[in-house]
Amino acid sequence: MGYKLYATLPTLSALGEIGKPAKLYTYLRVGEDIFDLFGFATQEELSTFNMLIGVSGVGAKVAVAILSTVSPSKFALAVVTNDVNTIKQASGVGPKLAQRIILELKDKFKGADFSDIPGEEVVGGVFESGNEAVSALMVLGYSPQEAKRGVSGVDPSLELEEVIKLALKKLIR
Repeated sequence: MGYKLYATLPTLSALGEIGKPAKLYTYLRVGEDIFDLFGFATQEELSTFNMLIGVSGVGAKVAVAILSTVSPSKFALAVVTNDVNTIKQASGVGPKLAQRIILELKDKFKGADFSDIPGEEVVGGVFESGNEAVSALMVLGYSPQEAKRGVSGVDPSLELEEVIKLALKKLIR
């Protein structure tokens, strides 16, 4: 017996050689004439997929397209920072759908930790290497540009909490 399995591009590249065992986290979609199996290399990817299909207007295949374009952590960052352009890069996602995704999922990513995202993974270098103050401001709802502006000019040798306090004072003015 064989199954057709839909997977993201990162999952397909993580599978390794043909014929070798592979572990996937799966989601089975069953409907009237539907029996689709989706596979993911990580639980984070599966969890993000489940969140995406919960958004009205986002089907399973669009969710796979989004996760083929951006990693789950980069997707979460795009939602938190209202980065419509990152989300709409996926096939089948226009600006209105990207905005709906952000609107419906923003609360689910409040308080998320983005410090482990590699700098090269973030388009436009939103996080300079180790700049946790910028990421903290973005989690608080500031855009990447506002967060960078707030942190600019603040002595980077200060404690993280102090850098954030000074940046917030600067942004509130």
